[in-house]
This record gives sequence, structure tokens and C-alpha cells, in this order.
Amino acid sequence: MSVATADLYDERGEDLQSVAMQFQSFGGAAGFSGKIRTVHCFEDNVVLKSVLSSPGEGAVLVIDGGGSLDRALMGDMIAELAVENGWAGVIINGAVRDRKALAQLPLGIKALGSNPRKSTKGGEGETDIPVTIDGVAFRPGAMVYADEDGILVER
Repeated sequence: MSVATADLYDERGEDLQSVAMQFQSFGGAAGFSGKIRTVHCFEDNVVLKSVLSSPGEGAVLVIDGGGSLDRALMGDMIAELAVENGWAGVIINGAVRDRKALAQLPLGIKALGSNPRKSTKGGEGETDIPVTIDGVAFRPGAMVYADEDGILVER
């Protein structure tokens, strides 16, 4: 990502939505951007693993896990799949695990927190649907920009 989110907001203003929720950075890439793909799931990572196993082509997967910190939706093995398949990053409204390993990967990762407890494996979830996190709409195909200052989304 060549433009800082603060500078991008100064340039484009209200054409962008700003996520006020304070996501933490976990990946080795502090700044990342790309077209949005989405997964809606709750404490179950089967669907998001499947999506990240497919070609990312520089996209960012936004995962609405309902804000649950009870189980991690992504750890190092799934993050490595994302890197291998060309994803720019993931934004998780939920938890991750394997923080130390995630920090070594060339992937942007924003999440609410971490928990060593793994996810369930029921296969529940939906892909490429609009999701709303903290009042901000993430639409598949729109652009998202993230760095140390926060997350901006095209309206």
C-alpha cells in the first residue's frame, strides 16, 4: 500500500467510511489494501479456510465472526495458505491464534484479539455477501485500506 490511510482520508474524505473499532495488527505487513471478499461465520473456520485456499489475486478477506473472542478463526496454517494464494490481507471481526508466527508472515492481518482455542469445524458460513462491522458496510468488490492508523472502506 503506497498511501497512508490518514493521507487517503485527507484526500477523499467522506467518500470513505472509517472503522472506529480498534482492531489490532497481527501480520507482518502493517499496511495493506485490496478488493473486498467476505465470509460471514461464527466460531467456525471451514468456509474461510476454503476461500483462502483459492487464488486471492491481491484481495482482502473480511471475516465477520460476530466479534467473538471465544475461539480463533485463523492461525498460522490458514494464514500461510493466504500468503501462498496471493491474498493481501484479512480483517477478522473475531480472534486469531499463533500470534508469534503470524507476525512473521508477509500478510496484513487485523483482528480484535487472540485466543489459543481453535474454531469449530461444522462448515457453517456464507461467502461474498455484504457484511457490516461497527456500522461500516463491507461490500464485495469495493476497496479496503488498512494500516497502523485504522481501516477505511469505499462507500
